[in-house]
Formats: sequence, structure tokens, C-alpha cells
Amino acid sequence: MDKLDKMFELRESFMLRLKEANPEGASPTWPIDLLDKSSQQHVRDMALRGVEEMFEALQHLKNWKPHRMTEVSEFNTDLFLEEVVDAFNYFLSVLVLTGFSADDLFQAYEDKDFVIRERIDNGY
Repeated sequence: MDKLDKMFELRESFMLRLKEANPEGASPTWPIDLLDKSSQQHVRDMALRGVEEMFEALQHLKNWKPHRMTEVSEFNTDLFLEEVVDAFNYFLSVLVLTGFSADDLFQAYEDKDFVIRERIDNGY
């Protein structure tokens, strides 16, 4: 099993465990129907939680303002990475909920990578 497959497996097993521990507050049974309004709301909420975690990661960046004259010399890479992982977990949950697999993600990633490289080559 490769690392991406393992990440999907870990996320789904966590989601199942959470569902057992808290049936009322857990995700709906998956794969969900993306035509269903409440399913769309749940996926949107899960994705926004991921965005929120990314904002938490970005709060660790202190030297990004172009007008700032002083620089913060400390940076906690472990905390930054932890927040990025939290965000990634929510995004993985979205993929699991919607029935996508590690293979689906990898293929979509490769396809998009081809497109963006073509854009560079063609002066996009």
C-alpha cells in the first residue's frame, strides 16, 4: 500500500470510529449523493472547516506583510505542519464522503498538473 492509499484508509477508519462514538454528530453514510441538499451542505461545511484550519496555519506566518519593517526570527514548523495536516484531514474527509479514492485523487492531480504545465509552455 502506498502512502496516499494509507492516508485515505486512516481518514476513513477515523470517520467510522467517530460515527460509532457519536452517531448524531458524525458524517452521513457515504458515499453521499451530491444531488441531495443536506449532503451538499455537509460537504460544504467540511470543506470550510479545512479552510479554517489553513487560516490557522497561516497565522503562524509573521513575515508576509510587505510593509513590515521588522522580521520575526522564530517559526514553529511543527505547529504550522500540524495545522496543515488538520486542514488536509478535512479535505480528505470531503473526498471520502463523496466516494473518491486515492487513485481518483492521483489521476485528477496528474491531469491538472499536465494542464498547468501546458499553460506555462504556451505562455498562459
